[in-house]
Amino acid sequence: MKHSKIIYVADDDEDDRLFISDAIRDLNLEIKIIEVADGMDLLNLIQSESISDSSILVILDMNMPKVTGLEALEAIRANDLIKHIPTVMISTSSDSELIQRAYQAGINAFIKKPNTMDGFIKIAEALQTCFFDHQRF
Repeated sequence: MKHSKIIYVADDDEDDRLFISDAIRDLNLEIKIIEVADGMDLLNLIQSESISDSSILVILDMNMPKVTGLEALEAIRANDLIKHIPTVMISTSSDSELIQRAYQAGINAFIKKPNTMDGFIKIAEALQTCFFDHQRF
């Protein structure tokens, strides 16, 4: 089955990737979820795939090895072919300066990482309202 909606989940914490992916899958939407462990893998995948026929959302952890979430975001926004992709940053950090830098770099939303599965479910529901329910996100 061809998925026209794709979510890239970039987070170095395997459990957090699993929690957010499972919460999104529980919404029973036809969305392909691609998980990566760092910003470098994310950029390599997004830049190598044909994305013109797909609606894409990126969920980025702020603090990752190799290429951080902020660095990946800056690379996405600097690339004319992918700069339109909505990007949501998640982090355990509450550092207001980092959050401000992320908004200045072009994130569409910042969400503090929850510490419960119920919190991840609430994030998935909010993403559905803000992004998934639209024809193209």
